[in-house]
Amino acid sequence: MWVRKGDKDQASGVDSPIPTQVVSNEEFIPRPQTQRQKQIEDLTMEWGTRNAKKLGMSRRSYMASSMGIATAFLATNCVAGKDVWEVSEEEQFDPEAVEAKLTGGKKGKYFVMDVQAHFSNGIPLGFRNSETARNMGFNLSDDVDAYSFKNFVKEMLIDSETSMIVISGVPSREEQRGPDGRVLVDAERTPRGAILPSWLMSKSGRQINEVAKSQRALWQGNLAPNHYWNRETNTIDKAATLEQMERELNLYGISSWKWYCHTDPARTGNGFQCDDDNAQWFIEESARRGMKTFSVHKGYSYQSKTLGHLANPQDIEQAALRNPDVNFIIYHSALKHGATDGENWKEMNEYNPETGDFLWHKILMDIKRNNPQVNNVYPEVGSFFNTLVVQDPEMAMHGMGLNIKTYGSDHVIWGTDCLWWGSPQWAIEAFQRFQISDEFCEKYGYEKITDEDKANILGLNAARLYGVDVEAQRNALPADALSHIKEAYLQNGGLRSNYAHGWVKEQA
Repeated sequence: MWVRKGDKDQASGVDSPIPTQVVSNEEFIPRPQTQRQKQIEDLTMEWGTRNAKKLGMSRRSYMASSMGIATAFLATNCVAGKDVWEVSEEEQFDPEAVEAKLTGGKKGKYFVMDVQAHFSNGIPLGFRNSETARNMGFNLSDDVDAYSFKNFVKEMLIDSETSMIVISGVPSREEQRGPDGRVLVDAERTPRGAILPSWLMSKSGRQINEVAKSQRALWQGNLAPNHYWNRETNTIDKAATLEQMERELNLYGISSWKWYCHTDPARTGNGFQCDDDNAQWFIEESARRGMKTFSVHKGYSYQSKTLGHLANPQDIEQAALRNPDVNFIIYHSALKHGATDGENWKEMNEYNPETGDFLWHKILMDIKRNNPQVNNVYPEVGSFFNTLVVQDPEMAMHGMGLNIKTYGSDHVIWGTDCLWWGSPQWAIEAFQRFQISDEFCEKYGYEKITDEDKANILGLNAARLYGVDVEAQRNALPADALSHIKEAYLQNGGLRSNYAHGWVKEQA
């Protein structure tokens, strides 16, 4: 049986500030909790309870604080028998010590821009009852509140250091006209419901910016080469595709396309590849209109038993070579999971501890290894860094080490795939403390991750791609409404939730 990680924790009295089990973003089958993860969980709760009592705090308040996160990192180091995280004993009891460790006392040291953020705005996720979900082994109820817009704003922009978000969509085809020929508007365009269609991302992102009185949100468009199809000729419906392209660019004001090559919104029986003729036509038409950023889901291919192979990143090579002025952000850094996940997860992913390579991440790395001139491919780390670091910190060292060694720290893009993981704050602090060991640097030729590297990855790289003026944005943040709301929220005892919304297997 599958349960929400947060519900499982609440039932067992667990309030760990970092996940002690990998959660599924509904793009892969979750794994059972490992013995090591259970040990970390137990030690975190033991130390957290002890420390809260010592400080005269409730455990809930302590676990929601930066000291609670530090305690969880210390517990991880203790169970691992080595320093997975850069954290000191004093940080369990002194929030100023935490601040000094993470920022050197410089508040706002990192500009955090998360390019993979999701919500459903109260639309039940009908996906969970779909054939696709059943193919993956899901048997889940729809959920409205957990992924609501209200919870999204709180967890992304109030309960974390994230300064800007890119609202990231899920493939959906909008109906352009009604039976009377009238152009449909907003929810009319997705009458059967959709998880996060383009019109909704645009409307919600603008609402965030209007409330904040500054630019806090950007949003993507869902249109792809296989959304509108001429069934008589069995070819792409170019007129309908261009109509929707113009709508998303000019009316919705998107900042990137989000592509899922292995899905089939037009129900043609086929997906597409980034290097096929239809995709090339789309890329050229989009570039001609000024949109040159394509965020492509690669890896996590479970949504389709027949089209899952199209989530392999191999098609990015020719697409990137053919379109040097177009940028391709590769979501999840193309991490692939085995058909079933368990103790042999590494073997199923062909993980090679001698090289650090694994499926399909190696293919993404080989694109740059084989084509050093390629400068328009960017590995993104949502549900890559946070998944690996919870499951196997050494594999996370390889994953991030290879991304940086191969593409450069100026080409790795920060994303978290939240709300699936709850508030992204734990992942932000985890990366701030993350380091590649001396052993791995010597053996595999990795470099230590510097503060400059972390600043690039956490936000500066994404800001550059999306045309964000970071200094102007930094100057605007203290005065914007969301910053004032956050300050009042914290002063009046607001607490971050440690609830993880993603799914796990219930222990037998």
